[in-house]
Amino acid sequence: MLLDPPTYLGSLQSNIRQRPIPWDGAVRAGTLTEEQLARIRAVDKVKRDVRKQAIEADLNGYRILFVGAEGQKSVLESAHKRQDVVQYILVLLSDLLADIPALAKAIIQTGDPYRHFLPLLAHSSNPENPIPLLTSTVLVGLMAGSRDESPATVDKALPVVFSYLSSLTKNSDAGLQDIGVQEYSSLLYGRAPRRQFWKQRSDTVTPLIEILRAAAGVGNNDASASLWSGMTGTARSGFEGSLGGGVGLQLLYRVLLVMWQLSFEAADIGDDLNDEYDIVLLYTQLLRLSPKEKTTRLLVSTLLNLLVHNQNTLLPTAVLARLPGLLQNLQTRQFADPDLREDMDRLRELLDEYTKTKTTFDEYVGELNSGHLRWSPPHRNAAFWAENARRILDHDNGALVRRLADIMKKPWDSDKAVLAIACNDVGCLVGEVPEKRGQLERLGLKTRIMELMGEADENVRWESLRALGGWLQYSFESK
Repeated sequence: MLLDPPTYLGSLQSNIRQRPIPWDGAVRAGTLTEEQLARIRAVDKVKRDVRKQAIEADLNGYRILFVGAEGQKSVLESAHKRQDVVQYILVLLSDLLADIPALAKAIIQTGDPYRHFLPLLAHSSNPENPIPLLTSTVLVGLMAGSRDESPATVDKALPVVFSYLSSLTKNSDAGLQDIGVQEYSSLLYGRAPRRQFWKQRSDTVTPLIEILRAAAGVGNNDASASLWSGMTGTARSGFEGSLGGGVGLQLLYRVLLVMWQLSFEAADIGDDLNDEYDIVLLYTQLLRLSPKEKTTRLLVSTLLNLLVHNQNTLLPTAVLARLPGLLQNLQTRQFADPDLREDMDRLRELLDEYTKTKTTFDEYVGELNSGHLRWSPPHRNAAFWAENARRILDHDNGALVRRLADIMKKPWDSDKAVLAIACNDVGCLVGEVPEKRGQLERLGLKTRIMELMGEADENVRWESLRALGGWLQYSFESK
């Protein structure tokens, strides 16, 4: 998918192309050789077809020009003291790689194709310094143009490039973020780059999630609590003017595109992606707010990839996030994109099939596994606890009550209702299966409930008191 280059980068490259370079003087000064200059002139400021013909007729010569060979310096080595020449060569090479894929493949066949470029990424710590920025564009063009997945690319060069691009996506300047995100997109051309991208997720994925949370109007502190609260609050019908958190539509689209590309690894990373970033909940919220059909398409397609490959774990979360109802509402809109309509139909069918067979117990398990409790129907339903309390305690050797204990360990500063609900559930378990109190005590639940009696939140205090009262009742009766 071709996108227009980011405005800042396009403007920088255009300015450099227009700079006059005293080439003859550079030759006389020994900055570059006559042979190097001849090859540069043959492809500089000429028509695209002339440029293409010249390079394809002399691929080895141009490979040596840019990356050198034994006993022959590359033009970047020769001109390393002339920053104006280095910048010009980087822009020229980027243009050539975009126009002539054969050049990228020829350069990649060099023994160490990246040795002259990777050091330039560390040329300056200033994110606006043109040389690292232009170098990253060359490296992206080189990797994407050749679609190389060799160890030299994936294990050696790609981690360095991803780290540099992450510094752009973490920058507060939207123009630099835009460059980093679009270059990410160009690099996710195959499984090996996508897996490396995920491996470096604290640098690569996390800043993108932060951009998406900002667009959804969710802070990064206690983002999960804020998202779940949004499920029960009044949602906006869509973005008007600028997006939430100051995220522009172009940047939002490019971030969603990168995440969509990453979702093709959903079979391997889908559960972790949701556990670490609440991706299903976040995407449901973004889908509710999606301002354009093109962003809606990426959101729906990504959700489809995730849910198809992780049905047992993510479909319950999607139901809790109220995705089925949202898709039903979206069905009334007349989308022009046939691929979007097809993906929405498939997603609805997947969720409909799941909800047809879903029990209240499944709903409760899905909520526990989501890591966030809300006042859904099972919690206050006496018949549910009478029927399912023992099953919850015994399920998967106590995995569900361990999950409940883990939830209760957190302070939930932004959503104290979670603690109140957890206390309610513990009280119900004790009330229905009092002989299992020891199991709950060994998980620290009784101690935690006693601690929560001192909480400032009135509802938490009340529910913890109720739970402890049931505990004490059965303790006295057993004496």
